[in-house]
Amino acid sequence: MKLLKQITSIQNPYIKSLVQLQEKAKARKQSGTFLMEGKREISIAIKGGYEMETLLFLPEICSETDARALSKNAELIEINKEVYQKLAYRDTTEGILAVAKTKSMQLSDLKLSENPLILVAEAPEKPGNIGALLRTADAANLDAVIIANPKSDLYNPNIVRSSVGCLFTIQIATGTTSEIIAFLKERNINFYCATLQNSTSYHTQDYTTPTALVVGTEATGLTEEWRKEATQNIIIPMQGEIDSMNVSVAAAILIFEAKRQRGF
Repeated sequence: MKLLKQITSIQNPYIKSLVQLQEKAKARKQSGTFLMEGKREISIAIKGGYEMETLLFLPEICSETDARALSKNAELIEINKEVYQKLAYRDTTEGILAVAKTKSMQLSDLKLSENPLILVAEAPEKPGNIGALLRTADAANLDAVIIANPKSDLYNPNIVRSSVGCLFTIQIATGTTSEIIAFLKERNINFYCATLQNSTSYHTQDYTTPTALVVGTEATGLTEEWRKEATQNIIIPMQGEIDSMNVSVAAAILIFEAKRQRGF
């Protein structure tokens, strides 16, 4: 019987490399892998077509049998509490971590339905906002989420965690604003840009045809290129003192108006 590999030191070179995966986007890009934790998230990722390279488990919390049941093809490594606490972001992830292979996020990889509904977010920075956008997209069963001019690596542990696994349940692509606009136009997808300038109320538009809803950052909004090229600029009327709201809240309002119009 093959002996189970064990690692008990945080000074182990492999454990040090996993710390780099946590902390450095460059390490994730170079290796084509990222670190994740929790049975639920790992299960969702596998269901979403992600390949697990390695599973690391803390036997006091997660048995070898339970770890092996998650992914029979992954290498299995038993770790101790010190190593687990070095790698895990929280203590409630059921004693298991995984090294998973990243996926391509090219626009050309997207497989869209005949009448797609897409969310485009330009340059979102806060992991919490990105996670919330992905959770909303999953709840609405959107065709895809496209990130324009990304400021963060989407496999950042904070984004993986804040998305509660939704990073793995929906198609995601990235590109420049110009590339995405060209992609939408080539496919005859109307795109409606949430902005204060030259806008009409969001609920007056028809989202029952192929549609992309475009949101920008709370601080600066969308760039001029989006505003100039939009099928229509739209606005969510507000009655309070301020003229902006959280980007994930704004996206949810627009998305579920489109879903309402589509009869869902």
